[in-house]
Amino acid sequence: MGMSLPGLSVVVPAYNEERRLPASLDRIREYLTERELTYEVLVADDGSRDRTPELVSERAQGWPQLRLVTLPENRGKGAAVQAGMLAATGRRRLFTDADLSTPIEELGKLEAEVDRGAEVAIGSRAVAGSRVELHQSLHRELMGKSYNRLLRALVLPGLHDTQCGFKLFTARAAEACFWDLRCPGFGFDAEVLLRACQSGLRIAEVGVVWRNARGTSVNSMSDSARMLGELWQLRRMRGSLKPVPEHT
Repeated sequence: MGMSLPGLSVVVPAYNEERRLPASLDRIREYLTERELTYEVLVADDGSRDRTPELVSERAQGWPQLRLVTLPENRGKGAAVQAGMLAATGRRRLFTDADLSTPIEELGKLEAEVDRGAEVAIGSRAVAGSRVELHQSLHRELMGKSYNRLLRALVLPGLHDTQCGFKLFTARAAEACFWDLRCPGFGFDAEVLLRACQSGLRIAEVGVVWRNARGTSVNSMSDSARMLGELWQLRRMRGSLKPVPEHT
C-alpha cells in the first residue's frame, strides 16, 4: 500500500536566501505542526551562490517533511516556483515568498475560499480585508500599481493584485497552471492566472496582511522595461494558450 498524499504542499522559491530562510522555515514548521496538518515543504532553490541549498539539506535531516528542489542555474522566480509546484504531491499547494511578506498564518483565508469551491486563491494587497503594515518604497509601490492597472486593462480584467507572493492551488489547478510556463521572471504570476482563466478555473482574490521585507532590490530602469516586455508577451499569449490536457 502506497503512502497517502499530504494535504498541503508549501513551495518556497529561494535565491541566495541563507540569511532570511532559516527563520521563515522555523515559522512555517511551527505553524503547520500546531495545526496538525499532513504537509510537505519544498524549497525550490534557483541556482543560489550562497549556502541556501546546504542549509536546507542540513535542516531536512531532522525534518522529514522538508525537501530541496534545485535548479542548476539561476532562471528566475517563476522557474523556481514551477519546479516546486510540479514536484509537489499535496492535494493543495501554496507558494509563499522566502521572506514571508505575507505571514504564513494568513493561509486559513485562502483555504476558506478553496473550501467554498475556488481552485485558485490568491493573496491581495488591493481588495477589502487587506492590510499593508509596512510599505515598499514609493517608486516600487507606484510601479507595481501601474503594472497591475495595465494588466487588468490588457490581460486579466477583474484581478486587482496579481503580484502578491502568496497563492494557493488545488493539485489539479497547479498542474494546469504551471505545466508549460513561458515567463520565468516577473510576469509568471500573471501568466499562471491567465492559464487558470483559460482553463476555466475559479479564482478567488483574498485580502491579506502584507509587510515589505528589506533585502529585495529592483533596478528601476531594467525591471520596468522587463515588466513592459512581459506584459506585451502576455497580451500576445492570451489568444494562443490552450488549457492543459485532462489527466486520467
